[in-house]
Amino acid sequence: MPVVNVKLVGKLSKEQKAEISKRFTKTLEDVAGKPPKYVYVVFDEVDRGNWAMAGTLFSDM
Repeated sequence: MPVVNVKLVGKLSKEQKAEISKRFTKTLEDVAGKPPKYVYVVFDEVDRGNWAMAGTLFSDM
């Protein structure tokens, strides 16, 4: 049972999430032979104030 965790700063639309889910699922089916019904995709949309790079919050960039 593959689980793909997509962690990103900000938000994606429902349509974007659906397309990304389809593509990850298809890749795991084609490359790893995993049945689509067992592929899980989780989206973690992190607020810009809760993620930093090089010591600076994204909200301050």
